[in-house]
Amino acid sequence: MMKIPLALPEITEDDIQAVTRVLRTPWQSLGPQLNEFESSLAQYTGTAHAVAVNSGTSALHLCMRALHIGEGAEVIVPSFTFIAVANAVRYEKAIPVFADIEPQHLNLDPNAIEDSLTHKTRAIMVPHTFGCPAEMQEILDLARLYDLFVIEDACEAIGAEYDGMKAGSLGQAGVFGFYPNKQITTGEGGAIVTNNAEVNQMARSMRNQGRTNADEWFEHDKLGYNYRLPEINCALGTEQLKRIASTLARRKHVAQLYASRLGNNADIILPSLTASRRRISWFAYVVRLGPRFSRMHRDWIRNEMIARGIGCGRYFAPIHLQRPYQNDPRQKHNLSTTEFIADRCLALPFFNSLSENQVDEVCDIFTMLARQAASMESGKIANMACGA
Repeated sequence: MMKIPLALPEITEDDIQAVTRVLRTPWQSLGPQLNEFESSLAQYTGTAHAVAVNSGTSALHLCMRALHIGEGAEVIVPSFTFIAVANAVRYEKAIPVFADIEPQHLNLDPNAIEDSLTHKTRAIMVPHTFGCPAEMQEILDLARLYDLFVIEDACEAIGAEYDGMKAGSLGQAGVFGFYPNKQITTGEGGAIVTNNAEVNQMARSMRNQGRTNADEWFEHDKLGYNYRLPEINCALGTEQLKRIASTLARRKHVAQLYASRLGNNADIILPSLTASRRRISWFAYVVRLGPRFSRMHRDWIRNEMIARGIGCGRYFAPIHLQRPYQNDPRQKHNLSTTEFIADRCLALPFFNSLSENQVDEVCDIFTMLARQAASMESGKIANMACGA
């Protein structure tokens, strides 16, 4: 058990009561809680439709199928993100083409996107990294110019905005994830939001084994999956969504506390508290070590933090360097920014109930370890990691 964990879901008594009420009803799947959660989510995001499913990964997969992006098609994705983004492309035998990120907000670089396009490109999958929206205007302009779909991976960005529009509502479809480390949680779960009626209808059918409303229970209109989200999860999501404004405000406050404690250290690059045309929804607080640090320095600091009972994580390990993707023939694009930044990123503890005293403790220990690491040669760090 961590003294201060990396993430911690906020579960209130109202949440518990909402789940308990469902257990006293005959509806445990595909019932009124699903309808209420989807309606609330669509209203919150300003979209016509919301389709709740059992994970953000399932939601990404259904977007691929609903938009008919199949075998041999290319989809532009970042390598600096969670691996589910590329996996969902591969599920449909399409090809994830990795483009580099911009160094400030760590989102897809529009210039790198354009350099990666070919006649096979069908879509751009756009994660909003750590809750900060990508540069959507430039990406949408590229998509219109080249007739491409845009799928927003807003799994880390519920409540974020770009030009006053909610993340997830700008492309053909947007995806959310509700894992326990997210701003709101359903335990496990995800959702698709869209203004596209066909995407909505296809996703609803495919999440439930390919049935439509007109089908008998054992009749199926198309290939589908069991991607349903149970009623208890939907009830939890509805309750959590009710207080999302206060949740986002609290998380912003925690980010500001970190910035005020760590802002005077030249060796630590902090995430921006603001971004032009954008409202950030704080998913994680990820700092970067300066250029004189190596990946070994970063890993030593992380291990030392954990040894002291403080959660600390790598965000993210580049997808193109991981075993399922490292031999892909399309890995020829320049991903130098991705690789440089990924070697130096550390996620510090970040959750709704993180106290000011806990932030102080995290910052004191992290600053001390960063100072120690800065004085160590990489070889010495490597020997220490091996127990030499």
